[in-house]
Amino acid sequence: RPLSPSTLIQNTLTYNKEFPFDVQPVPLRKILAPGEEENLELEEEDDAAAGAGSTEAFPPRAPGTLLPRLPSEPGMTLLTLKIEKIGLKDAGQCIDPYMTISVKDVNGVDLNPVQDTPVASRKEDTYIHFSVDVEIQRHVEKIPKGAAIFFEFKHYKPKKRFTSTKCFAFMEMDEIKPGPIVIELYKKPTDYKRKKLQLLTKKQLYLHLHQTLHKDS
Repeated sequence: RPLSPSTLIQNTLTYNKEFPFDVQPVPLRKILAPGEEENLELEEEDDAAAGAGSTEAFPPRAPGTLLPRLPSEPGMTLLTLKIEKIGLKDAGQCIDPYMTISVKDVNGVDLNPVQDTPVASRKEDTYIHFSVDVEIQRHVEKIPKGAAIFFEFKHYKPKKRFTSTKCFAFMEMDEIKPGPIVIELYKKPTDYKRKKLQLLTKKQLYLHLHQTLHKDS
């Protein structure tokens, strides 16, 4: 027997197992723009306590958005950055951690496509290990003066159901050279113009990278 209009409306607005399909609200995983989450979060120490011991299930992230190396050009140099590990005092409490990498000009405008790493490979003591290569999507000679490469560390907060930026680091163009490099971590929100930087903590916490330059002669 067809349902009356009033019954249809009532079933649509309230969950009813007799209704032909499930209309329960589905909790979505929310990813906020840089800085947008600032009004929703507690201080760093409170955030760590809120995430500790949580057993709530959450949706898996996509396996990153890393891009392949650009084609070589005579006389031009390409940069591969291996993100090795990041040191954090509450590393073991970070859920589903990953890094967002971008190249910004002096005004904070994107010069390259933004890339996300896959979720970190493992946690060990106060370190989160990534061991992943990021191919910078512009020849080094074509990156303008005053630009910087940014690394934003992000993690999932199951109680608040969104992905948050915990801290960031950046590398300027005069720091591009083959071999390992260790850079400091700064408090959010990410300051792409590098005008009001504040270290994350007084402790010595760093992002560990390794640079490889590829030059086509």
